[in-house]
Order: sequence, then structure tokens, then C-alpha cells
Amino acid sequence: MARRYKAEQVGSLLRPPEVLEAHAGNSRGAISTEQLHSEEDRAISAALDRQRAIGIDILSDGEMRRGSWLTDMAEAVTGFVPQKVSIEWKGPGGGVEGSTANAVGAKLKKTRKLAEYELPFLKKAAGGPFKITLPAPSNFLVPSYKPGLTDKVYPAHADLLPDLVEIVRDEIQWLVAEGVEYIQLDAPYYSFYLDPAQREKLRAAERDADREFEAGIAGDNAAIAGISRDRVTIAVHVCRGNSRSRWFTEGGYDAIAEKLFGTLAADRFLLEYDTERSGGFEPLRLVPRGKTVVLGLITTKEPKLESQDELRRRIDEAARYVPLENLALSPQCGFASVAAGNLLSIDDQWRKLELVVATARKVWG
Repeated sequence: MARRYKAEQVGSLLRPPEVLEAHAGNSRGAISTEQLHSEEDRAISAALDRQRAIGIDILSDGEMRRGSWLTDMAEAVTGFVPQKVSIEWKGPGGGVEGSTANAVGAKLKKTRKLAEYELPFLKKAAGGPFKITLPAPSNFLVPSYKPGLTDKVYPAHADLLPDLVEIVRDEIQWLVAEGVEYIQLDAPYYSFYLDPAQREKLRAAERDADREFEAGIAGDNAAIAGISRDRVTIAVHVCRGNSRSRWFTEGGYDAIAEKLFGTLAADRFLLEYDTERSGGFEPLRLVPRGKTVVLGLITTKEPKLESQDELRRRIDEAARYVPLENLALSPQCGFASVAAGNLLSIDDQWRKLELVVATARKVWG
């Protein structure tokens, strides 16, 4: 890894009203795609300026061109159909609704790069190291595999994974060739395998949670296999769902820690630790020496600003299990994993990112 990142962010930022209006207008046919991209460019430029001013170590375009964190997959790959797998959300306005992921209904075929519209502008405008976020191949085994539909093309979950791996692997190789310094695989569906309630649902469906989790890791490893880390950082973000301040899974990392930390070939693990739903730091004892844990201690789900003293105390506690030099700080997730965003203001968002930087500088200099 070429750089040291201590004050980090997960990726998505709240969209300004103008961007949301432009997306709605484009969907209605009221404005052209060129006008939409122009509005996105302005918002991304302003967000990059603010991130540089705050001092965040790794920049992001805020995923402002996306409908959600993973919708680029369906837009760049044929074979997805507009059907949804239901997810039971918890928290504000919780309930059962369809995932933002489309279901797989035909053989998957990549027609363009996922980050085709994001990368050129970031290379021109970032003015510093930036990350590109991608959905991990393993994600789509949960929200995009719909019995009665997907199994007509891919008889089992394991049959779908190789095509997903090839799609993401091709993307990563292109990003590395283009000089991207930080690639983050988002893998929230790993949390299905740590949540006792979700594990029971899998068992009731005669599915083996541990075997599926191992297969997911193997697939994600295949997507990053052979990628030299001399000039690029590969990170994996694990959370418990993040849509309009809601979540869908709960539980500590205990059930998956040994396989997650011991066998997933990432350089950095961005982990949700903003509430008691995430459990304690004890599983971090299984993180191999030399890998970095980014502690997601600052919540993006509510506006209340955390205490810096409490953040530093929790960092010290985590340092009992991972050397301090191998820790970093971030919010627990993005601020807008779906375009509508979490239930806080843009000003709240920037205050939280300022707190990330101020705390990181106090701890690591």
C-alpha cells in the first residue's frame, strides 16, 4: 500500500436538492442526460472542494451519479430484471420492502465499465487520492438471487458467483490500469452470516450459512487475486444495511471474524462500530498483523455529534486487540447509500467528517 489513510469516509454523501431534482427530471424526460451530468459535475466538484478543505485523507465523488450504492451493476450489466427480493428493514419507518438490487433473470453480460461515468471526472477534478467503490461479487447472492426466476438460469447460488466475479474482476483490473489508488468493495450482505436471526432463516431454508459465507469470500478473493498492492489499496466495507437511517441485520463479528479477517485478502476492513448492535472489539484479535481496521465509530444515521473524548476512549479500547498504528477512523457507513439519504442534514454530514479528521489528527498526528 502506497499511502497511509487515518481519517477516512465510506463513500456516499448526501445529494444536494439540485441533484435529486435533476435525477427526477431526467427520469421524466424533462431534462437531458447531458444536463443531468452537468448538475452532477457541479455537485461533485463542490463536495471535493469541501473534503479537501476538511482534510479527509481519501476523497470520494459521493456516489452522486448512482441511484444507490449498487445500481451501477444493473445499469452496466444485462441479465438483471426489475424484480426485487424483499428485505425487512429496522429503524425509522422500518418494514418489508424490496432491495435496491434488481434480481437476476438471465445470463449476466457486462456491456460497459461500472465506473465509466465516474472515473474520468474524478481523475480530472479530485486533486488528491480518491476511492472508487464497487459492490463485492458476493453481495448479489442474497438480494439478486430469486427462486423461481434466477434458478432457471443459474440453478444454485454457487453457479451465479463466477459470472459476478468476472464482472467485478474486469472492473478492478481496469481501475488499477487507470491509476486508481484505492478500491473499496462494499459487502454489507456479509452481515447476514453474523446475524443470529438471519442465520436461522437460512437454516430453515436448508441453506448452510457458513458454507455460503466461505463461498462468498472465495468469490471476492478471486475478484482481487493477482492485483499488486504496490500502488493500490484494496478495502472491504462490512455494514448492517444503511437506507434512510434504517438497518437490516444485527450482531457482533464473532460468527464470521475468523474467516473474514483470516482469509479475505483485503488490506483494510471498514467496520461498523457506531452502536451496540455491532458488538465489542474482541473479534478484532483475529485480524492478521499488518492489516488495517477502520473503526466506523461515528454514525451517519442521526445528526447528533459524537464526543471526541468518547471516540478516543473507544479507539484506545480497540487498540487492545489491534496495534494503534493499524487502526483508522471513519463514519460507520455512507451518508446516502440510497439517493434519498439518511435522516440528517448536509451540514450535519460535514460536521461529522470534520470530527473524523480532528479526532484522527489527535490520535495519529
